[in-house]
Amino acid sequence: MATTRAPLPRFPHDFLWGVSTSAHQIEGAADERGPSVWDAFTALPGNVKDGTTAAVACDHVRRYREDVALIRDLGVGAYRFSVSWPRVLPRGSGEVSGRGLDFYDRLVDELCAAGVRPVPTLFHWDTPLAVEEAGGWLVRDTAHRFAEYAAVVADRIGDRVPKWITLNEPAEHTLLGHALGRHAPGRQLLFDALPVAHHLLLAHGLAVGALRAAGAGDIGIANSHGPTWPASDAAEDREAADFYDVLLNRLFSDPLITSRYPEVITELLGGEVPDLDADLKTISRPLDWYGINFYQPTKVGAPLPGTGPTQFSGLWLPPELPFSPRPIEGRPLTAFGWPVVPEALTELLLTFRERYGDRLPPLVVTENGCSYEGLDDQDRIAYLDGHLRALHEAMAAGVDVRGYFVWSLLDNFEWAEGHGQRFGLVHVDYATQERTPKASYGWLRGELRGQGPRPPADAG
Repeated sequence: MATTRAPLPRFPHDFLWGVSTSAHQIEGAADERGPSVWDAFTALPGNVKDGTTAAVACDHVRRYREDVALIRDLGVGAYRFSVSWPRVLPRGSGEVSGRGLDFYDRLVDELCAAGVRPVPTLFHWDTPLAVEEAGGWLVRDTAHRFAEYAAVVADRIGDRVPKWITLNEPAEHTLLGHALGRHAPGRQLLFDALPVAHHLLLAHGLAVGALRAAGAGDIGIANSHGPTWPASDAAEDREAADFYDVLLNRLFSDPLITSRYPEVITELLGGEVPDLDADLKTISRPLDWYGINFYQPTKVGAPLPGTGPTQFSGLWLPPELPFSPRPIEGRPLTAFGWPVVPEALTELLLTFRERYGDRLPPLVVTENGCSYEGLDDQDRIAYLDGHLRALHEAMAAGVDVRGYFVWSLLDNFEWAEGHGQRFGLVHVDYATQERTPKASYGWLRGELRGQGPRPPADAG
């Protein structure tokens, strides 16, 4: 049953409202692109909870006009999608797929005709399999191949794209894909995965240079962040929480914003980087804005003595880690088991302003959303309502936030969860591909109308 809520507070007239998706999760048409690490990963039994793959997903390549119409009717000003590297360069470098570029050409044209600003993300975890077989993100050369790919995409669609994102969530790709093995490519390297983080950041910096050389502007990155809370005031719990915070937060924000890694990261990298200072200059090329993906805070304590692997947010963590995530009690949980803590978003944004001061670029919340079942998704409405109010509170306190993107437009292939978690404002019947807007879609559309007319798609 719908709940009566007060309207959202007013956001600035030029505030950018959007929805997000990613290529591998919705595009389908896998036979029309090169293979990625996720194709190889999902082909192995047991890697995906329900055994599904993204070979069809939401069939977006064939149904993009229908999906753009849903975005237009929702009333948002921007669509954040990702470009599939193996769809553009089937082997990661070399021969370019005209068919792949043609798809993004058509998608961008359709968005512009609908008055929706296209915001492409160049990498959302779908590394071409040929690149992985040549060493993947463990080798430095991959950063240079990525910059070449960025230039190819910018050359084709850059004349109509006013806002760019280089990478999505390098933290998750490093930690889940290379340290813990829960995501593709399935490596279990623990702290030996740190070169992956460095090469991803280097790829970002090189891509910024390639985009600017192609005439692109308004460039950012989408990093995942969340407050880290110590499990107690005990020194060992605080120390464990500080280390976790470095890994999940500062490992990716410090070098981008301050041109330095946290000291513990520099020590762990050791001699892995031949000329770290030169790389950091590339990594910290000025950004026009900084994207934050936020879902939940994390409570962390010291490792619990005498325990084996521990489960956290659906992950089994090895006992040799120097920290132990703990449950946040007394909060409602999403279908994914994530605690709903809207005020943690306010805390996070205020922490960024305090930590980085004048060096902090304008912020954009590039992802925020939740998984719930059902078409009458009142829990999702409550989640979004709470987080938007928390965002407004941070802005009222002086944090410069320029936009907000909901994750996600559509239910989709949710990585290692397969089709078992639904984050969409729009329900997708995977058997028929029928799209059905949920109650949250109607709620957001009404709230956006209450915010007044949005600025033109080519503004800002």
